[in-house]
Amino acid sequence: MSDATDRPVDDDAWAKACAEDLEAEKARRRAQHGPPPGSAAEELRKLVDAVADKVLSLQSPLLGAAAQGTVQQIIKQAKSAVEPVIERNPDVFDHIAAAGSELLAAYRSAVEGQERRWTQGAEGPGKKADDPSDPRDEGPAAGEHIDLD
Repeated sequence: MSDATDRPVDDDAWAKACAEDLEAEKARRRAQHGPPPGSAAEELRKLVDAVADKVLSLQSPLLGAAAQGTVQQIIKQAKSAVEPVIERNPDVFDHIAAAGSELLAAYRSAVEGQERRWTQGAEGPGKKADDPSDPRDEGPAAGEHIDLD
Protein backbone atom coordinates (compact mmCIF):
# COMPACT_ATOMS: atom_id res chain seq x y z
CA MET A 1 0.00 0.00 0.00
CA SER A 2 1.11 3.54 -0.58
CA ASP A 3 1.65 6.21 2.04
CA ALA A 4 -1.44 8.14 0.92
CA THR A 5 -3.75 5.25 1.77
CA ASP A 6 -2.03 4.48 5.09
CA ARG A 7 -2.72 7.90 6.64
CA PRO A 8 -6.22 8.79 7.83
CA VAL A 9 -7.86 11.41 5.65
CA ASP A 10 -9.12 14.52 7.40
CA ASP A 11 -12.31 15.47 5.60
CA ASP A 12 -12.58 18.75 7.49
CA ALA A 13 -9.04 19.97 6.81
CA TRP A 14 -10.25 22.73 4.51
CA ALA A 15 -12.94 23.85 6.99
CA LYS A 16 -10.41 23.85 9.84
CA ALA A 17 -7.91 25.87 7.80
CA CYS A 18 -10.60 28.39 6.87
CA ALA A 19 -11.73 28.69 10.50
CA GLU A 20 -8.13 29.23 11.63
CA ASP A 21 -7.62 31.90 8.98
CA LEU A 22 -10.87 33.60 9.97
CA GLU A 23 -9.92 33.64 13.65
CA ALA A 24 -6.47 35.03 12.80
CA GLU A 25 -8.08 37.80 10.72
CA LYS A 26 -10.56 38.61 13.51
CA ALA A 27 -7.70 38.81 16.02
CA ARG A 28 -5.75 41.09 13.70
CA ARG A 29 -8.74 43.40 13.26
CA ARG A 30 -9.44 43.47 17.02
CA ALA A 31 -5.82 44.43 17.63
CA GLN A 32 -5.97 47.14 14.96
CA HIS A 33 -9.47 48.58 15.54
CA GLY A 34 -10.48 47.41 19.00
CA PRO A 35 -13.43 45.19 19.77
CA PRO A 36 -16.37 45.30 17.35
CA PRO A 37 -19.54 47.04 18.53
CA GLY A 38 -22.09 44.81 20.17
CA SER A 39 -25.78 44.66 19.59
CA ALA A 40 -27.90 47.76 20.05
CA ALA A 41 -29.03 46.46 23.45
CA GLU A 42 -25.43 45.99 24.61
CA GLU A 43 -24.51 49.46 23.35
CA LEU A 44 -27.50 50.98 25.20
CA ARG A 45 -26.42 49.22 28.37
CA LYS A 46 -22.89 50.59 27.94
CA LEU A 47 -24.30 54.08 27.37
CA VAL A 48 -26.43 53.92 30.50
CA ASP A 49 -23.44 52.72 32.53
CA ALA A 50 -21.16 55.42 31.11
CA VAL A 51 -23.67 58.19 31.80
CA ALA A 52 -24.28 56.88 35.32
CA ASP A 53 -20.55 56.69 36.02
CA LYS A 54 -20.03 60.22 34.70
CA VAL A 55 -22.87 61.66 36.77
CA LEU A 56 -21.63 59.87 39.87
CA SER A 57 -18.08 61.11 39.29
CA LEU A 58 -19.20 64.73 39.28
CA GLN A 59 -18.65 65.80 42.86
CA SER A 60 -20.05 69.28 43.13
CA PRO A 61 -19.40 71.28 46.29
CA LEU A 62 -22.76 72.97 45.71
CA LEU A 63 -24.56 69.69 46.25
CA GLY A 64 -24.68 68.47 49.78
CA ALA A 65 -24.26 64.87 50.83
CA ALA A 66 -28.04 64.40 50.85
CA ALA A 67 -28.35 65.68 47.27
CA GLN A 68 -25.54 63.42 46.10
CA GLY A 69 -27.22 60.47 47.78
CA THR A 70 -30.47 61.38 46.02
CA VAL A 71 -28.67 61.54 42.65
CA GLN A 72 -27.14 58.12 43.28
CA GLN A 73 -30.55 56.72 44.19
CA ILE A 74 -32.13 58.14 41.03
CA ILE A 75 -29.36 56.64 38.89
CA LYS A 76 -29.80 53.23 40.53
CA GLN A 77 -33.56 53.40 39.94
CA ALA A 78 -33.06 54.37 36.29
CA LYS A 79 -30.61 51.53 35.74
CA SER A 80 -32.91 49.04 37.44
CA ALA A 81 -35.78 50.20 35.20
CA VAL A 82 -33.73 50.00 31.99
CA GLU A 83 -32.02 46.65 32.60
CA PRO A 84 -35.16 44.45 32.52
CA VAL A 85 -36.36 46.14 29.34
CA ILE A 86 -33.01 45.50 27.67
CA GLU A 87 -32.94 41.89 28.90
CA ARG A 88 -36.46 41.06 27.72
CA ASN A 89 -36.34 42.85 24.37
CA PRO A 90 -32.82 42.92 22.94
CA ASP A 91 -34.09 42.49 19.37
CA VAL A 92 -36.31 45.54 19.70
CA PHE A 93 -33.25 47.78 20.03
CA ASP A 94 -31.69 46.23 16.94
CA HIS A 95 -34.89 46.97 15.01
CA ILE A 96 -34.99 50.53 16.35
CA ALA A 97 -31.37 51.06 15.31
CA ALA A 98 -32.12 49.68 11.83
CA ALA A 99 -35.20 51.89 11.53
CA GLY A 100 -33.13 54.90 12.56
CA SER A 101 -30.59 54.08 9.87
CA GLU A 102 -33.35 53.81 7.28
CA LEU A 103 -34.86 57.14 8.35
CA LEU A 104 -31.45 58.77 8.12
CA ALA A 105 -30.95 57.35 4.62
CA ALA A 106 -34.38 58.65 3.57
CA TYR A 107 -33.60 62.09 5.00
CA ARG A 108 -30.25 62.20 3.21
CA SER A 109 -31.93 61.24 -0.05
CA ALA A 110 -34.51 64.00 0.31
CA VAL A 111 -31.93 66.61 1.27
CA GLU A 112 -29.55 65.66 -1.54
CA GLY A 113 -32.37 65.90 -4.07
CA GLN A 114 -33.39 69.33 -2.79
CA GLU A 115 -29.78 70.55 -2.72
CA ARG A 116 -29.33 69.36 -6.29
CA ARG A 117 -32.36 71.43 -7.37
CA TRP A 118 -31.09 74.48 -5.47
CA THR A 119 -27.59 74.27 -6.88
CA GLN A 120 -28.78 73.90 -10.48
CA GLY A 121 -29.81 77.52 -10.33
CA ALA A 122 -32.49 79.11 -12.45
CA GLU A 123 -31.27 77.26 -15.53
CA GLY A 124 -32.42 73.82 -14.51
CA PRO A 125 -33.54 71.22 -17.00
CA GLY A 126 -36.12 72.73 -19.34
CA LYS A 127 -35.95 76.22 -17.81
CA LYS A 128 -34.26 79.35 -19.04
CA ALA A 129 -32.81 82.02 -16.80
CA ASP A 130 -35.43 84.58 -17.88
CA ASP A 131 -38.42 82.22 -17.79
CA PRO A 132 -41.19 84.12 -15.92
CA SER A 133 -43.10 80.90 -15.17
CA ASP A 134 -40.35 79.69 -12.81
CA PRO A 135 -41.75 80.23 -9.29
CA ARG A 136 -38.48 79.37 -7.53
CA ASP A 137 -36.92 82.77 -7.79
CA GLU A 138 -38.69 85.98 -8.51
CA GLY A 139 -35.33 87.72 -8.72
CA PRO A 140 -34.20 90.63 -6.62
CA ALA A 141 -37.01 92.78 -5.34
CA ALA A 142 -37.15 96.29 -6.78
CA GLY A 143 -36.10 98.96 -4.33
CA GLU A 144 -38.90 100.99 -2.87
CA HIS A 145 -38.56 104.53 -1.53
CA ILE A 146 -40.02 104.96 1.93
CA ASP A 147 -40.66 108.55 3.03
CA LEU A 148 -39.75 108.85 6.69
CA ASP A 149 -40.81 112.51 7.09
